[in-house]
Order: sequence, then C-alpha cells, then structure tokens
Amino acid sequence: MGDVTTVTRTGTETKPGPAPRPAAGSSHRRRPELAAFLRSRRARVTPGDVGMPPGLRRRTPGLRREEVAQLSGVGVTWYTWLEQGRPINASAQVLDAVARTLRLDPPEREHLYHLAEVPYAYVPEALAQSVGPEIQGIIDALAPRPAVVYNSRYDILATNPVYHDLFITPVDDCAPGPANALWRLFTVREQDCPLLFRDKELPVMVATLRASYGLHAGEPGWEDFIRRLSQASPLFTRLWESGDVAEPGRRVKVFRHEAVGELRMTSTSLSINGMPECRIVVYTPNDEETERRAAMLRSGATKNPAP
Repeated sequence: MGDVTTVTRTGTETKPGPAPRPAAGSSHRRRPELAAFLRSRRARVTPGDVGMPPGLRRRTPGLRREEVAQLSGVGVTWYTWLEQGRPINASAQVLDAVARTLRLDPPEREHLYHLAEVPYAYVPEALAQSVGPEIQGIIDALAPRPAVVYNSRYDILATNPVYHDLFITPVDDCAPGPANALWRLFTVREQDCPLLFRDKELPVMVATLRASYGLHAGEPGWEDFIRRLSQASPLFTRLWESGDVAEPGRRVKVFRHEAVGELRMTSTSLSINGMPECRIVVYTPNDEETERRAAMLRSGATKNPAP
C-alpha cells in the first residue's frame, strides 16, 4: 500500500505516512459519491459568484480545485484528494468552509456531511409561524378528524374547522404571542381543561418541548416563551425543571366535551417536508363509542381549547 501525505488546513505538508485502508461497505461507496457531488457543485459556481476575475483559458465554467481550496482555507492537495474520493478524514470546520465556498444550501450541506461520514450538526432556522394553502388544504381535507399544525414550540400554525370549532374559544386568542397549545393547557383552570389525565399527558408534552429547546437555547423568542409560561403556571415550572426529554409520537389522549362526554382520541404526528420542526397532528377516534360521539358533533357546537 502506498504512502499518503497529511495536509493541514493551511496547506502545510507533513511527512508521508501509511495510507489508511479503504472503508468497507457503505463507507467505500460513499467516497465516489462524495467526489461526484463535489465536482458537480464546483462546476456551477463561477469566479464571478465569489468575486474573482474569470481569467484566461478557463476550461471549465466553474471554479478550479485550487480556487476552492484557497477560498476554503485548505491545502490544494487535501482538497484534490477529497474530490478524488480518497480515504482522508475531514473535520466539520473544514466541511463548513467548503460548503460556504460552494454555496451549498442546507440540504446540500447535510448531504455533504453524510457522504464525508462526519456527524451532521443541524443548524435550526427561525420557527415557521404560518402555512401555505397546500398544507391548509390537506388538514381541511382530513375533516371530520380534528387536525392542527404545530411547530416545535407548540405554536398553532393552522387548524381545520373541526379542530377550531371543537377546541378553540375566543378567550384563547387573548393569550400573548402566537396561539400556543401549551399556553392554553397550562393557563386554563383544571376543571375547564379538555384534556383528562393531565398528570400523565402534560409531562410528556413538556418533555417534548424540552427536546426541541435544545436546538434553540438562548434564542430570545424561546427564552421569552419559557419565562412567560413559567410565570403563568407553577405546574409548568415544576415540569420544566425536571429536565425530562421526549420525542413526538403516537399517543391515546382522553378529552372531555360538554355536549357528548369523553372522547378517546389517538394523536398521530406527521412531519412536513420543507417545514423543519413542524408537524401535522391528527386526532382519530380510538374506539366505536368515541366514533359515535364524534359523529354527533357539528361545526360550531363547542368552544373548548385543545392540546
């Protein structure tokens, strides 16, 4: 097996050493994919895109390898080997520099990380606060099942008429900030809360919130929401301080409705492509009695808040 030369980020070469063995299985296949991906991304970035003169006798419309290396602050030899699919290691810092030079968007950046076999660090975007007509049409079409769109903070981005008519009251809209399911559940009187078994369900919701909070700690919008809800609800403060974390998932929840009684509903979360950290939650009757009681409800028949 031949020798390789380790190249630092500044391009300084060290003494040759033994070449690492090619990885087996999926790792072996990722290297040629990584090489092809880098070449295709390099070809679409022109010198003018990065403030460089076009130069003479340029055989490719895109950047040269040495130009990508220079702009990224890495050695030319190292970048050449990376683009050739050689088994060299890359750090997250170097991949970020290459991604900036090649003007990769978030999905392309994540793809680069996966091909280079480097753990991907998700960079959260600002939370969505609305949905487009396509998503609204989807949740409307789910009627008579109640459906809602949440972001990871439980802000309510959209509802279908069934959800709205069954669970939302005019008083709910007086809460500060965006409509929020957690705010409604923790600030309503327990006897007025439509969700039964609060001692079981609310800890799971707060743990789900905390799992999302890890991506947004320190952001003013999140910190202000946690502060205001803590001031409004000692119960939320206690659950938040427990430090528990959980992921959204399928659960059976029991609601009470003043007109028809208890309803056992299965909540199912569906992710939304193109809307990171957002999900559609659909409530489906869990048994025949709930199905019968849900069928008795009509639009506008009730005005209770829901999680």
